[in-house]
Order: sequence, then structure tokens, then C-alpha cells
Amino acid sequence: WFILQYMSGFGNEHVSEDPRCPGALPEGQNNPQVCPYGLYAEQLSGSAFTCPRPTNKRSWLYRILPSVCHKPFKPLKEGHLTHDWDEVEPDPNQLRWKPFEIPKAPQNKLDFVSGLHTLCGAGEPRGRNGIAVHIFLCNTSMLDRCLYNSDGDFLIVPQQGKLLITTEFGKMLVEPNEICVIQQGMRFSVEVFGETRGYILEVYGAHFELPDLGPIGANGLANPRDFLVPVAWYEDRQVPGGYTVISKYQGKLFAAQQDFSPFNVVAWHGNYTPYKYHLEKFMVINSVAFDHADPSIFTVLTAKSTRPGVALADFVIFPPRWGVANNTFRPPYYHRNCMSEFMGLIKGHYEAKEEGFQPGGGSLHSMMTPHGPDADCFEKASKAKLEPERVAEGTMAFMFETSLSLAVTKWGLQTSNCLDKNYYRCWEPLRSHFNPKCK
Repeated sequence: WFILQYMSGFGNEHVSEDPRCPGALPEGQNNPQVCPYGLYAEQLSGSAFTCPRPTNKRSWLYRILPSVCHKPFKPLKEGHLTHDWDEVEPDPNQLRWKPFEIPKAPQNKLDFVSGLHTLCGAGEPRGRNGIAVHIFLCNTSMLDRCLYNSDGDFLIVPQQGKLLITTEFGKMLVEPNEICVIQQGMRFSVEVFGETRGYILEVYGAHFELPDLGPIGANGLANPRDFLVPVAWYEDRQVPGGYTVISKYQGKLFAAQQDFSPFNVVAWHGNYTPYKYHLEKFMVINSVAFDHADPSIFTVLTAKSTRPGVALADFVIFPPRWGVANNTFRPPYYHRNCMSEFMGLIKGHYEAKEEGFQPGGGSLHSMMTPHGPDADCFEKASKAKLEPERVAEGTMAFMFETSLSLAVTKWGLQTSNCLDKNYYRCWEPLRSHFNPKCK
């Protein structure tokens, strides 16, 4: 059994060799005439060659056979994976989903790829600008097949069940309350240990980065040291029956066959890597006097758009914290937003909607659609004694927020059969407290 090890640091220039082959990295250059151990040199570029140094992303991989050794790609059925945002008519309503149901094995075996279900999205991968939100529902491991995403980055949020992810850079174990990012082009395979569910934020055209801290200063929110990168691990394994390499390309899936494992990277170096992060390590910033700071203070990662200060997508969490604000309605306030907000719940009870919003489900409040606490939450918070209290203890909710207007898929609105058609009723008991004689 391979002992999982990691290197720390966000966006660092990492160097790693499988200890079985010391000295596998060439010294002093990237591409010698003959690499140590007879390996092939291969560069994986995550940015244009001419990008400024702070945004230039690439890694050098030293592998037993190069990635180019495969049969031609052929179309593969996508199932419920799509980027067709015109399947159904737009729906501006507040939307909430009950927990998405995981199919039972062995009647319906689904691995990570066949278990991808697109819920909503916008934009288009060919133009390199857009996002998609997927739900993964799986009950079996990927066997002799891997996936790489030509369209963009996957931010994976497991909600039920842990994922053992093998990548070209090494292995990562990702459990609920952790996230991982598999960046564009990186091959990976997912092993699961029973019924498994989670969320994916896919971004086309940008990579995730840490948000700027501004007046917060040098430290806080998600600290770079807490991001973990796998160490090199390889298998020199022949697969005579055929190893399937799946490419997600222009929103569709394609499969190619090869007769060896793609996880044959003996050593690598660079700053373009997969990584994971534990959400409990987030350093929460919050109001300590009155009113709310904007929820942007809970941003873990951001993918910037071409407009300064406007995100293509933000990954935001609502972790356990202290509430101490005076003379303040403490739950989230009623709100209309020029951004679109998809929320999910990993565990616990979200403070603004303790009933109905469940782990493994989700909600979407589209651009300029009003939303806020349900009637029960409003009444309780309006009368609560304002003393220091723990908020969201045992809970982890998150939000995928985007500047794009999201279209919901047919699977999301109909096929999944998880849409809560009574969601709007949680606000119906709200009543007027207006009294013109009482200031």
C-alpha cells in the first residue's frame, strides 16, 4: 500500500521523484538528449508560453512512455454531461434540490465519469469563457480508465464518500470537508469506497487562484501553506486488454485506447499541479461590531474574469465561526445580486434555511432573483438575544458564485426528479410588521 505524502504550498515550484528511481530528474536542464533511466520528457502547459511570469504555469513530466502513444479518439456517450444551455427554457425562479440520489450497485454501476450530471452553466468551452456546475453520483471505481479535461479546471467537492484520486503527479485522498482541483489537461482516475456523491465547479478559460487580501493584510482566509500537492508515484503496468483515456473536449467525451497505464510519471517538476485543501484550515474573517461584511470574505479560491474585480467564479464557504455583532440581524440578509449563486451543503444545517436545504442537495438563486432567510429564521433572529454564539457548528455550506447568468439543464429541472417545487413556500409566512406610528 502506497503511503500518501504531500508537499505544501499554493502555486509553488515543486520538485518530486518517486523514491524507487533516485536521480530521475535531469540536472540543470529540462530536455536532455537522453533522460535518466531512459525516460521521455514531456511538458504540460497550463498557460500560454508568453504569459507573464506570475501567471505562467507549466510542469515537466519524465515518463516511461509519452502521452502521445494511443489509438485515435472516438466519441463516447456523454450520459447526463452537457454544455447545451438551451435544452429547456430559462427559469428565473428560486430553485432548490433535494439530495441527489446515488444509484444502487450492482443494478446500475456508475464510476466518476459515467456518474457526471450537469446541473447548470453558462458560456462555452470553445471560446474559453464559461462555467458549469456538475453533480457526481457514483458507486464504483474507475477501472483501467482515466479522464482529462481539455475544456478547463475541475474543482471537486466530495459530500459523501472519500475519493482516492490517482493523477500523473501522484495520489491524493480527498474526503468530505476537503476539496481538490484537477487543472486543465491533467489525467486522473477516481477510486471510491461505496456510494459517493459530490459537487464540481468547472471553469473554462481561467485557473483558480487565491483571492487578493487587500486591507486584510498578508495573512488570512485560505493560507497558501495549507494547500497540498501529491508526490511523484508511477506504475509501469501493461494493459493488454486496453487502457481507456477519456478526453472531455468541447463539452463532449471521447475515448482512446492504449496498452499501458498513463500514470507512468517517474519524476516531475513545475508549478502546474493538482492540489487539495481542507476546509477546516480556513481562517475566518468576520464582523465584530455591527452589520455584515459581504460574503466575499469567505472566498477560498477565485477564477478571475477579464474585468478587474469581477470573478468568472468564486468558491466560497460558510464554516463554523463566532457571531458577535451587536444590533444586527445576524443571518444572511434579503438580497438581490448581479451574480448567480449556487449553494451546496456538505454537512450540518445551514443557518438561513434549517429545513429543506439538506446535505447532498443544492439551491440556485439566479441573477437578480431575490432570496434570503425563510420565515422561521427571520422570526427567530429578529427576537434573539444578541450574545456571542457559535454559528454553523458542525456545518459546512459552500457557494459557487459567478458573474455569468446560469442556465439549468433538463436533468436539473426534470430528469433528476429532485427539484423541490415547494421551495417558494418557505417565504410565504413572512408578514408585514410595518407600523407608521412606531419608529
